[in-house]
Amino acid sequence: QLQASGGGLVQAGGSLRLSCAASGGIFRINNMGWCRQAPGKERDLVARITGGGITNYADSVKGRFTISRDNAKNTVYLQMSSLKPEDTAIYYCNAILQQYGSSLPTGYWGQGTQVTVSS
Repeated sequence: QLQASGGGLVQAGGSLRLSCAASGGIFRINNMGWCRQAPGKERDLVARITGGGITNYADSVKGRFTISRDNAKNTVYLQMSSLKPEDTAIYYCNAILQQYGSSLPTGYWGQGTQVTVSS
């Protein structure tokens, strides 16, 4: 349902753009977002965007990361700039979406994409 891409290895101060496309008979997508999980740590929210475009960010990424979405493509993006080694983690996209034939929206997770920032 959700396919993430765009992770990789980058030096500190660099940039990466993550993408996550939803597919499969989608009627409507509500919130979309990104979480991350570093080794030995819990999965934490990075950024979230509502269907109306309202965004919120973790304090640790404010001013460096930008979340956006293309509703025509059912895709959410995470532009990451001024990356730091502490941003190293597996990044997971998520979405609350409603499929055709379903009466209720359901939450889905993407498969995760590794982001590694070297110092």
